[in-house]
Amino acid sequence: MTAIFFRKDEQLETLGDRILEATWAEFPSLARNQIALTWIVYDPPVPVNTGGALSPQAFWNFPIRGYSYRGVERIYPASVVKLFYLVAMQEWLEKGMVGSSPEIERAMRDAIADSSNDATSLLVDVLSGTTSGPELPPAPFETWKTQRNIVNRYYQSLGWEEMATINVNQKTWCDGPYGRERAFVGELMDNRNMLTTNATARLLHSIVGGVAVSSGRSQAMMKLLKRSLNPADLPTDNDEDQVTGFLGGGLPPEAQLWAKSGWTSQVRHDAAYIEIPNARPYLLVVFTEGRAHSKNRDILPFVSQQIAAAVGTLESKE
Repeated sequence: MTAIFFRKDEQLETLGDRILEATWAEFPSLARNQIALTWIVYDPPVPVNTGGALSPQAFWNFPIRGYSYRGVERIYPASVVKLFYLVAMQEWLEKGMVGSSPEIERAMRDAIADSSNDATSLLVDVLSGTTSGPELPPAPFETWKTQRNIVNRYYQSLGWEEMATINVNQKTWCDGPYGRERAFVGELMDNRNMLTTNATARLLHSIVGGVAVSSGRSQAMMKLLKRSLNPADLPTDNDEDQVTGFLGGGLPPEAQLWAKSGWTSQVRHDAAYIEIPNARPYLLVVFTEGRAHSKNRDILPFVSQQIAAAVGTLESKE
C-alpha cells in the first residue's frame, strides 16, 4: 500500500481547524461527528488541470499539502459514488473490457451532469455484467455477488491506502432496492456503498491531475464535471441543482468549478475542484450527515466560502 497522497501542513492545520470551529459556531446543531472534510491545495508549479502534462509517476511523486478532518471515516456517499463508477467505466472502455456506445456515453454524461440514478443503473450493469431483478437461488446469487464486486476489486488493485476501506458495489436508488438488490444490500444495509472524504479526494485528484485511466479520458471526465456558476444556467428545480446548496454556492462568480454532489434525507455531500483567479487552485471534499443537516442548504456554501477566503491568504511554501 502506498502512503496517503498528501502531507499535513502546519499552515493548513491552523486554517482548517479555524474554519471548522467557525462552522460549528454558525451551525451549533452540527455535531463534531457529522462532518468530514479533505482539503488539498495546489502550490505552484501547479501539477493539475494541465491536460495531463505530467506522467503518472511524476504526478504521484509531486508533493501535495492538504488537511483532513475525519478523512478516514466511512460515510454513506449518496451520489458522490457516481464519480467512482465513471472512472471505472472509463477504465473498462480503455482496456476494451466493454465497447463504447452512444448509450454508455449518454449514461456517463447523465449520471454526472444530472446525477441520474437510471443512468447509473446502466453503468453498474455494464461494469459488472449483472442486472437487477427478482431474488436468485443461492448458487447463482453467489456468482452474481462476485461479479457485482468487480468495481471494488478494481479500486483495491490500485494499491491506494485511501481505497482500502471503501465499498462501491450498489446502485443508487430513488425509492430503494428490491429483489436481488435488496438481498445484496442486506437487511441492515450493511453492504451499502461507503466512501471516505480522503478516498474521494484522491480519486478526484487523479482526474484533475490527468492520470485517471489516461490523460484523454481524464480530460473527458473533467468536461462532465464542469459546473456553471451562472444562476441562469442552474436548474430551477432545487432537487436537481448541484451548485446552490453545495460547495459552488459559496464561491465568487468568477470562480471555476468541477464537482459532483450527493444528497439524501440523511446526508449532503460535495466533492469539488476549484479555480479562483489569482489564488491557488484547490480540491475540497465535504461530507455532512444528519437528517436536519441534509436539508440545510447553507452549511456546504458556508464551509466553501470560508475555504475560498483562506486560500486567498496563502503564501507560498517551499
